[in-house]
Amino acid sequence: MTLSEHLKPLQSFQGSQGRAYLFNSVVNVGCGPAEERVLLTGLHAVSDIYCENCKTTLGWKYEHAFESSQKYKEGKFIIELAHMIKDNGWE
Repeated sequence: MTLSEHLKPLQSFQGSQGRAYLFNSVVNVGCGPAEERVLLTGLHAVSDIYCENCKTTLGWKYEHAFESSQKYKEGKFIIELAHMIKDNGWE
């Protein structure tokens, strides 16, 4: 897998502040403690993720999905569009 493929979002999602994207991995982020949250797609255990430099919360990591149809999200990351720098043509 190339670096550009590694950094491509998998899908568009709805975050707490609007549009968000699902990623397989992220860099330069820290993870908070896991907590259970009821999201639009059901109950999940998630950890907030934040920028290692400025400590701004960027989104969350799916630690556990309680519904079988949502298991594909486990271990993946949501980053909200509001916290991305748009310099590569993403919409």
